[in-house]
Amino acid sequence: MKLKPLLLASLLLSPLANAEHLMLHNPYARATPPNVATSAVFVEIMNHGEKDRAIVSASTPAAGKVELHDVVHEGEVMKMRQIDQIKIPAQSHTSLKPGSLHIMLFDLTKPLVEGESIEVNITFANGESQQFEAPIKKVMSGMKHHH
Repeated sequence: MKLKPLLLASLLLSPLANAEHLMLHNPYARATPPNVATSAVFVEIMNHGEKDRAIVSASTPAAGKVELHDVVHEGEVMKMRQIDQIKIPAQSHTSLKPGSLHIMLFDLTKPLVEGESIEVNITFANGESQQFEAPIKKVMSGMKHHH
């Protein structure tokens, strides 16, 4: 019965072993009024691992297009810009929140209604992905969208 130790070792050495070091807290998507085709997803990501991690893409069946975004301040104007990745340092956390890093949703398939939820999948630079459910919440808009 040497198969069990071999199987256990292969599981521990697999890329999925790193996934347990990431914890997602308080995810949510912004509710939208009718006829608004964009929204955003926010989440707190904790990295308890020894290696830096980076989200390189995201997807959801709720949107036709999904991008990673940050907000930059140019004088007194806040502007969103697409970015290539969102870094989550080892033994640290990264907050995706309004007015900062976030996952931008375009071409929504239907309005996002408070009380419902959407499935979101994030993909990391190492090829791993993690899926989570984001409840839809009504959030006051604290920024103007400039693309």
